[in-house]
Amino acid sequence: MAQVPSQDAVTAKQSATQIDEAWQKASSKYDKQRDVLLSTVERESTEGPFQPDWQSLANYRAPDWYRDAKFGIFIHWGLYSVPAFGNEWYPREMYQEGSAVNKHHVATYGPLTKFGYKDFLPMFKAEHFDPQAWAKLFKESGARYVVPVFEHHDGFAMYDSDLSDWTAKKMGPRRDLAGEIALAVRAEGLHLGASSHRIEHDWFLDGGRKENSDVNDPQYAAFYGPAHSRLGDDGASLAEDWTYVSPAYAKDWLARNAEIVQKYHPDLIYFDWWIGQPSVRPYLAEFAAYYYNESSKRGRIGIINSKLVDMQKTSTVLDIERGQSASILPEAWQTDTSVSNKSWGYIENDTFKTPEFIVQQLADIVSKNGNLLLNVGPKSDGTIPQAVQQVLLEVGGWLKVNGDAIYGTRPWTNFGEGPTKVEAGAFHDTQTKPYTAYDFRFTTKGKTLYAIEMAWPTEGEAIIHTLSGNVVGARKVSAVNLLGTSAELTFVQQANGLHIHVPAEAPGKYAFVYRISFEDDKH
Repeated sequence: MAQVPSQDAVTAKQSATQIDEAWQKASSKYDKQRDVLLSTVERESTEGPFQPDWQSLANYRAPDWYRDAKFGIFIHWGLYSVPAFGNEWYPREMYQEGSAVNKHHVATYGPLTKFGYKDFLPMFKAEHFDPQAWAKLFKESGARYVVPVFEHHDGFAMYDSDLSDWTAKKMGPRRDLAGEIALAVRAEGLHLGASSHRIEHDWFLDGGRKENSDVNDPQYAAFYGPAHSRLGDDGASLAEDWTYVSPAYAKDWLARNAEIVQKYHPDLIYFDWWIGQPSVRPYLAEFAAYYYNESSKRGRIGIINSKLVDMQKTSTVLDIERGQSASILPEAWQTDTSVSNKSWGYIENDTFKTPEFIVQQLADIVSKNGNLLLNVGPKSDGTIPQAVQQVLLEVGGWLKVNGDAIYGTRPWTNFGEGPTKVEAGAFHDTQTKPYTAYDFRFTTKGKTLYAIEMAWPTEGEAIIHTLSGNVVGARKVSAVNLLGTSAELTFVQQANGLHIHVPAEAPGKYAFVYRISFEDDKH
């Protein structure tokens, strides 16, 4: 008979199958519920316009509501908000010997055998959580959809799952936190998304296998997960990732996401990057077909946000984390970034982006056929930091005046002009140099062109070189209005561009929108 390892035992030397069997055993009490969900997925993934293969899924197109919405709110809130140190990867780094988070954890809470990640649960109370106040704030920010993280890499479900004991409904706050957010945002007329990072939990706590910690204790295996050794590099292609993913774990991942779909009917599912791992892809195709078919039956096809090349490029909506595109992309896409600079989840002493930065980033993204999903990190007590609230309200104030140039728009023939170029790609969004009054971004709606000037011109006129009057076939401008003012502006189309005479004082802050009409649109 095999010996059961003690809490202090190191299990890293066990085989992947042994480790996985311990997780499967700890999770077996929910086998029946899991099997019911998987049976539904298997059936419905073939009942509808899509089949669980990439040739079929390549026919996907994002719905118009999403293309019109342009701006959403992301919420990273979870058990990791309790220690409020480092970043939302605290649960991983606390088990990595010698890391800054590990040193902080041991110094603050004690050895990992005495105080593990699970021991933060009694401290997670969400005692001041007011979902209606959150939803009202998000609506005031100008957002049109809200995407709470239903489960992060740490494996703690923020929703009422029937597949786990380790949920916010059964432990800690003892509330269906994600479900309450869902009801509140929909009551405000906003679309609901759901972010699932469950797949990364396969390996997220592997550091705890290598040293004396509670990750090695079988009684917590259902929470801490398989915690398989990560055999891959975050900077490399997932094709080079050899981390073990058992069929049992992949099926559990599939079932948990199907449960979110069945219980909460989100209009959007956001996945982090590891869904593209080779062992996961067949299950991903099955989920995508199931979700697209299931949502289509309810009247509106859902959206899956994915990163990099995790899904076939037209089967999904591409998400670029903390980064942008250098050009107009043919299909709808999204940037996700955070108001905070250091962490997605709440940490003490974080710094925050300015409303001006966010407005300018939004204008650039929308001009290139994209959406902006802006993250907030609430405190563990359920309050959103006042500094974050103020940023959201400032962005919302700008959108109240200038939203016609954002919502429901489509890209023009070119996205803009000016000297400032974005640093394209993931994790570069703060590297773009400050915008100037010579930088414009263009959007269209019907026959109207909107020109968004990224800073106020100080010399009494704005010059849009793209609208030069001497280009063969150039369209003649008939009227120019500055949003936020009632007066029609005077202008002249010259050889070097459209010269617009502007008021002495800026009508607002951050970026300034000209509504431009053309003579040939009158016929």
